[in-house]
Amino acid sequence: MGKEEKFEEVLKVQNLHKAYKTGFIPRRYPVLKGITFSVLKGEIFGYLGPNGAGKTTTLKCILGLIFPDSGEISLFGQPHLSLEAKEKIGYLPENPYFYEYLTAEEFLNFYAQLFPGDRMAYKGKIKELLHLVGLEKVADLQLRKFSRGMLQRIGLAQALINDPELVFLDEPLGGLDPIGRKELRDIIVNLKEQGKTVFICSHILQDIEMICDRVAIIVAGRLVAQGSLPELISEKVLFTEITLSGLGRSDLEGLGEFVSIRGDRALIKVYDDNKIDEIINLIREKKGKIHSLIPRTETLEDIFVDMVKQG
Repeated sequence: MGKEEKFEEVLKVQNLHKAYKTGFIPRRYPVLKGITFSVLKGEIFGYLGPNGAGKTTTLKCILGLIFPDSGEISLFGQPHLSLEAKEKIGYLPENPYFYEYLTAEEFLNFYAQLFPGDRMAYKGKIKELLHLVGLEKVADLQLRKFSRGMLQRIGLAQALINDPELVFLDEPLGGLDPIGRKELRDIIVNLKEQGKTVFICSHILQDIEMICDRVAIIVAGRLVAQGSLPELISEKVLFTEITLSGLGRSDLEGLGEFVSIRGDRALIKVYDDNKIDEIINLIREKKGKIHSLIPRTETLEDIFVDMVKQG
């Protein structure tokens, strides 16, 4: 037998606790209640949870923006507050602030000056980043004229200016239209192909399911599930959706659950696999037509909703 493959941990969080004091008579309100997880080199890791679950608090503790009450955090095997660890990371906050009268190129040049290195080398790096996020044609446009999606992309370019090994993205897909989300997803996948590790806080589950290697779900300050998507999501068929025409509700009585009727088309859910052949034969007998037949398996959204309800 060959040697067991080992994966390098670039981030390790152990038993993290954090509470805030709130109210006129301050009372401690626990936000994080013993969070433990790790992120492996070269993966896209999704940190999921409803609003107020503790995602951003966890991220701020990792980045050193706030301090946990207890627990341990390490980055690349070093204390998370060490300069050696911090120089290897990039960060895009959920609501970044930009000086809107700078152009895209001026904005990135400003952030490049925060890091040591050759200024001419950074000038070439800025052009590469603008190309990566699809903004090279608007390099001379002021940020106040950018759309929400364009601001997200320039923010991502800012997070990559120091060529980090680990990138933290807090709700990067929030507020974007479907095209903007796809463009940003493609950029994130491209970062993985470059060998970078990406940590994403999000509640947009469809996008996370498309790109993440592993996920952790936090509810009310506790991790309720974590692992790879195949480990979390069952491949068992929950029901089958059939879109058909040429039959009425009475024809299918007792065979399936009607979901909707639009014009001459009906959408039904069939929970009993044994009835699918019976429905198909009935449609043929009635000279009807099947437009689609789609088995629905469990999704990340199903897991997430169930975990939140239990939490």
